[in-house]
Amino acid sequence: MQTPRKPAVSGVAIGQPKRFVFVLLDKFTLLCFSAAMESLRIANRMAGKELYSWSVVGEGGETVTCSAGTVFQLDSDLDELQRDDTIMLCGGIDVQDASTKKILSWLRREARKGLMVGGLCTASYTLAKAGLLDGKRATIHWENADSFNEEFDEVELAKSVFVIDGNRLSTAGGTSSIDLMLKLIANDHGEDLANAVADQLIYSSIRTDQDTQRLSIPTRIGVRHPKLSMVIQMMEANIEEPISPSILAQDVGMSTRQLERLFRRYLNRSPKRYYMELRLQKARNLLMQTDMSVINVALACGFASPSHFSKCYRAHYDTTPYRERGSKAAAYKA
Repeated sequence: MQTPRKPAVSGVAIGQPKRFVFVLLDKFTLLCFSAAMESLRIANRMAGKELYSWSVVGEGGETVTCSAGTVFQLDSDLDELQRDDTIMLCGGIDVQDASTKKILSWLRREARKGLMVGGLCTASYTLAKAGLLDGKRATIHWENADSFNEEFDEVELAKSVFVIDGNRLSTAGGTSSIDLMLKLIANDHGEDLANAVADQLIYSSIRTDQDTQRLSIPTRIGVRHPKLSMVIQMMEANIEEPISPSILAQDVGMSTRQLERLFRRYLNRSPKRYYMELRLQKARNLLMQTDMSVINVALACGFASPSHFSKCYRAHYDTTPYRERGSKAAAYKA
């Protein structure tokens, strides 16, 4: 196998390699962690020198299990770090439970040194819980955005694949770890090296912090119809105070009957039914990811009363909001 040509690296700092400390939370997402670490490994290989080093730590210092069930050996416990280290906190499912008092205290202590601290995937929740994102811009996986917004008013949540705000980093999860690491590599050592790493990863479309994490509405629904997309966008932006179908139709220059036919033709449901499903989906996220009361969840999703909310929820999910919340608690105790 032919050895790949090493790209010219500009601006490489003299001295020790830059160290990343990956903190693995319980049930962390493997992809966000491995994508970030592999980017650093390949950067070293393409540069022909050790630009970056890393260690893998976690609470207890023994082992941690990822969301796929694989157990990982840790290098150490949550030890004291150096001022020029970069913390990369790796989150996954059930991040609220993984954000323990010990993790939060350790983060606050290390952040006081001025370290750069990043949260991959859902770990932005942990950073916000520790108070490290107050007054900052950040991002998180779209599935957790509703609950994050409800809990952390002091954080400006973006829909970008990653956000860099001063010495705070955050990603939306999945392959967005690659985009963030390529940006950091480019900042440290130039675009040529970052592009060489992307080539090795077969990563042909490097995203920036201006790119949004979710697929466009036409791609998600499998239909390219401008007015339909506009209506769905308005629905998604107005969950707490739903807009009537007549006003939605008027805003896109249609009659209510035309809007009804449009939804029936392309989505096989009425606008009212589609809107209800969006609101119930948000409600389910809030029930499963927050400690909000059922009545507050109902209000946040545009329901005037808990009884109406419960009736609609049961019709769609075949269970009540209270039982849904109870099943979540039971799962945690198991």
